[in-house]
Amino acid sequence: MAQSKGTVVLAYSGGLDTSCILVWLKEQGYDVIAYLANIGQKEDFEAARKKALALGAKKVYIEDISREFVEEFIWPAVQANALYEDRYLLGTALARPCIARRQVEIAQREGAQHVAHGATGKGNDQVRFELTCYALCPKIKVVAPWRLPEFYQRFPGRRELMDYAKKHGIPVPVTPQTPWSMDENLMHISYEAGILENPKNQAPPGLYTKTRDPATSPDNPDVLEIKFERGVPVKVTNIGDGATRSSALELFVYLNDIAGKHGVGRIDIVENRFVGMKSRGIYETPAGTILYHAHLDIEAFTMDREVRKIKQGLALKFSELVYNGFWHSPECEFLRHCIRRSQEPVVGTVRLSVFKGQVYILGRESPRSLYNEELVSMNVQGDYEPADATGFININSLRLKEYHRLQSKVTVKQDE
Repeated sequence: MAQSKGTVVLAYSGGLDTSCILVWLKEQGYDVIAYLANIGQKEDFEAARKKALALGAKKVYIEDISREFVEEFIWPAVQANALYEDRYLLGTALARPCIARRQVEIAQREGAQHVAHGATGKGNDQVRFELTCYALCPKIKVVAPWRLPEFYQRFPGRRELMDYAKKHGIPVPVTPQTPWSMDENLMHISYEAGILENPKNQAPPGLYTKTRDPATSPDNPDVLEIKFERGVPVKVTNIGDGATRSSALELFVYLNDIAGKHGVGRIDIVENRFVGMKSRGIYETPAGTILYHAHLDIEAFTMDREVRKIKQGLALKFSELVYNGFWHSPECEFLRHCIRRSQEPVVGTVRLSVFKGQVYILGRESPRSLYNEELVSMNVQGDYEPADATGFININSLRLKEYHRLQSKVTVKQDE
């Protein structure tokens, strides 16, 4: 047995990789505390607890962090209309700092000097986990086996992991593995690697698990009303059956169910990882997609035009910071404060239809609306003088006239 290296808190999933890592860490001389975050994924948590203890973990923490994930991480992203590279709603990127924050809390409670994770050395998650850990506990030491030559050279592929598992009595999956990797939380599920690494390959029909195929989804829409206060959804009502949800977690779970039933939230993209390579990812984000469209609509209805332009720029930077793992950075905290301040007038209700993979906005109302029906009406002059538009156009056309006048001179001179 190796010399004792102290206690390590391992972010444990119960799968083959982190089970092998648990045993390997013990071989290296660590006392292992397994930490499994319940962040809304489908998991047999009690079976995972028993498995970790059987493999030698001295203690197992199973922490339900679903509610704080919604209220402290998803809601700020909804307020921001956060979208990475125009398409990705950041489901994994938002979950990692939430998971890692609790991991650090457990390490501090247990007096552990180390934390460990099973993220690969090529992906974004290693960065997200570790930047959170170092931000919240600067003296913590991180053990990242997939970056250690003595680990990844010993386990260059899945076959070597399987052999190691059999040798050490680690239960191995008895069902065939899907030829891709999956990561699930309350907000989304991601699929990557394996046969999906070829970006030309279409996702096979059996891949999706959170959403139905839009082609076979119900032939009648669900019409919902979502009420917002300060840019945060506080109530959803189904107009068809009268069902309502008000608490953050229940509201989000309900929207997941409705959106999933109608095939809403699927994307297949190639994105730019922070570490410098492009990767192909397929995502299902049912509730997040509904809320993105609903919030975008009520924000446009209630927010001043120029404020919104600035806020859009902040949201772009916020999304990049979250994707890259800088949730706990001072700049990201500053942006969240600014975005939260911008949301004070974002109050009201959006009515929408969820149908065949799409979200259709049907209407909206708000006591803070900046929409003036009389002012904009084509049938009522209201407090507006149409003749004033002549001067407005003349002033705005001055720059264009001068630009093209000078361009004409340059063109003539070049032709001489």
